[in-house]
Amino acid sequence: MTIRSNRPAISNALILMAAVLIGGYFTFAAVQGDFGVFRQVQIKAEAEALRAERDRLKQALAEMQNRTLRLSDAYLDLDLLDEQARDVLGYIRADEIVIR
Repeated sequence: MTIRSNRPAISNALILMAAVLIGGYFTFAAVQGDFGVFRQVQIKAEAEALRAERDRLKQALAEMQNRTLRLSDAYLDLDLLDEQARDVLGYIRADEIVIR
């Protein structure tokens, strides 16, 4: 009489379980990890938001440079000077009515 051992079946089941767990871990890391699919989408969205912010700041910088040039000694825009004097110093002309 031969006695069959259940060890090979248990060993195969443990190996299969370990392979499934390792595969599950790597799948989870590929989707949710630091370099996973979701993180890549988040990084692309952040990059797009930063590009939009950069473009907005470039536009604001160009506007400031334009206003600075228009108030410089080399090129004086009298309308802008009048606007700044009214805004900063509170100047008004004699023929104007101020409503507060």
